[in-house]
Amino acid sequence: MPGFLMAGLRFVIAGGVLYIWARWKGVVAPTPAQWRVAFVIGCLMLLGGNGGVVWAEQYVPTGLTALVIATEPLWVVLLDWARPRGTRPTIGEGIGLVLGFAGAALLVGPGNGGGAPRVNPAGAAVLAVATVSWATGSIYSRGAPLPESPIIRAGMNLIGGGVGLLVAATIAGDWARLDIGAISARSALAFLYLIVFGSVVAFTAYLWTLRTTTLAIASTYAYVNPVVALLLGWALAGEEITPRILAATSVIVGSVVIITAARTRTFRSVGTAVRRALDWVGG
Repeated sequence: MPGFLMAGLRFVIAGGVLYIWARWKGVVAPTPAQWRVAFVIGCLMLLGGNGGVVWAEQYVPTGLTALVIATEPLWVVLLDWARPRGTRPTIGEGIGLVLGFAGAALLVGPGNGGGAPRVNPAGAAVLAVATVSWATGSIYSRGAPLPESPIIRAGMNLIGGGVGLLVAATIAGDWARLDIGAISARSALAFLYLIVFGSVVAFTAYLWTLRTTTLAIASTYAYVNPVVALLLGWALAGEEITPRILAATSVIVGSVVIITAARTRTFRSVGTAVRRALDWVGG
């Protein structure tokens, strides 16, 4: 199934399920203004973010794609810091973010052998824009005027982004390339898995985390996902776990622990001591 079309259908179906469930549970229907906000967030995160990655993957090596996606936590924290009344990251969060990126680079970066593959400049540019688009949508969603229910909020964002992707699919001619007869039972099950776990569960959890924790903590999923994928490959497909993977996993887990604890009293005390030492050294 063509990329834009598959992503659009997946998000619209997942969003529809969440929306219907929330309304059935008695959640009040959103206002037109709230739908407009949800459409903007959905398009930033799912059309610009996810859709940009879908397009860029045609031209950019998988390893580089994973590495650029791993910069999302850095972009989220830096953009939030740069905006008016933004939140400055703590020293602990900064250390954790850099460590997490280093771990991801070790995990998905090129091996010791062979030269670096050629990178399509347009694909790399779109991939970078996609990362910033996802980060921008994540920041905006934290305080956006949307319903309080996390279920209907996630459903609205998924529907908005899914509709945007379906428009992109139409422009790209994905409908004409769709061959339903070529879709195997295995592909259909994989599509169902993405709807349930990749959208209904994961996206809802991410949006909820954005509103209830710090941006640094919420964005650590970008570091953890590659580790989970490799562990699943080892458990289900017998893929090899190398010393490099174990080392990268240790670094990533350590970074998540540091980021999670960064705003505790102990870490704040350490950060204050470090800042005072730097001020003293600088005169």
